[in-house]
Amino acid sequence: MIKFLDLKYQYSTISEEINEAIQAVINKTAFIGGEEIKKFENDFATFQNATYCIGMANGTDALEIAIEALDFPKGSEIIVPANSFIASTEAVTRMGHKVVFCDCNRHNYTIDIESLKKAVTPNTKAIIAVHLYGHPCDMGSILEIANEYGLKVIEDCAQAHAAEFRGKRIGALGDIGTFSFYPGKNLGAYGDAGAITTNNEELAVKCRMIANHGRLEKYNHLFEGRNSRLDNIQAAVLNVKLKYLEDWTRQRIKIADFYLEQLRDCNDIVLPRREEWARQVYHLFVIRTENRDELAKFLKENDINTGIHYPIALPKLAAYAYLNKAKEPFFANESDTKLLSLPIGEHLTLEDSSEVVNAIKKFYA
Repeated sequence: MIKFLDLKYQYSTISEEINEAIQAVINKTAFIGGEEIKKFENDFATFQNATYCIGMANGTDALEIAIEALDFPKGSEIIVPANSFIASTEAVTRMGHKVVFCDCNRHNYTIDIESLKKAVTPNTKAIIAVHLYGHPCDMGSILEIANEYGLKVIEDCAQAHAAEFRGKRIGALGDIGTFSFYPGKNLGAYGDAGAITTNNEELAVKCRMIANHGRLEKYNHLFEGRNSRLDNIQAAVLNVKLKYLEDWTRQRIKIADFYLEQLRDCNDIVLPRREEWARQVYHLFVIRTENRDELAKFLKENDINTGIHYPIALPKLAAYAYLNKAKEPFFANESDTKLLSLPIGEHLTLEDSSEVVNAIKKFYA
């Protein structure tokens, strides 16, 4: 069986360190606000080339808190790409603002620049740049548009730990960045966890206060906040894993390069493009094919697991029927029935990848 994701294998390679780290937290009974959190925040900020990192309970909270900290007028428009997980949009609505969809690039699946330009109105206040599948957005163009119209840029980095735009790590290229450490991410905790990164000290302080009941000191609440703290056990796990993230990322890129080389002559599928300015970290390796469901079934019959990210474009979800964008002529609206995610990760060998390639070629023979 070639697994799509194998967290048990990953754990087996670092189990001694993980167990020691968790046991140390238990021994100290330092479950909230411990040293492990401070270490992770400092180390992850350095890793992502950001000045500040604030641990959060999860990636969705990170998005909501980032939007709240930017303090837009209620009902502001925030532009979000049409192909993403719903967290990218529900954070906008739950913070009292209006989702405006723009399309995705048909080659790398990140935000489409021309569609983004058309989506800007006098009511637009921010752009959520989703670094989808591990490929960074064209941050140069996005920041240029943001500067022209006076917009804030929120980077949704949930799938892009260690990704780079023109040699610079994502997460602090815009005004604020948000990360998820859901277990299946390239850097995953053993439960829910997230973080915010920024180079703006005022934003960093405000985000930390919002996440901790509107305070920096115990019982001294300057405003009403919420409870969204990264706990010490998850931070301990992340501290261990962060040391290996670069090695794991290089293995993902190695597997992706193999797929790109071996499948380049398969005319029945469309391979993802890695832009020359991008370090694509391949949280997902997504192909397009008219025979998506049939291919997925064939691969499953041959003990190869796949995934679909995402089977329903955001404008077509019932949750956004009120926006009447399901029939918008977006690439995202017509490609969602063709997307298929192949196995990728540090658990795979080139021999595993060769089996995937051979099965795909056999299907189309």
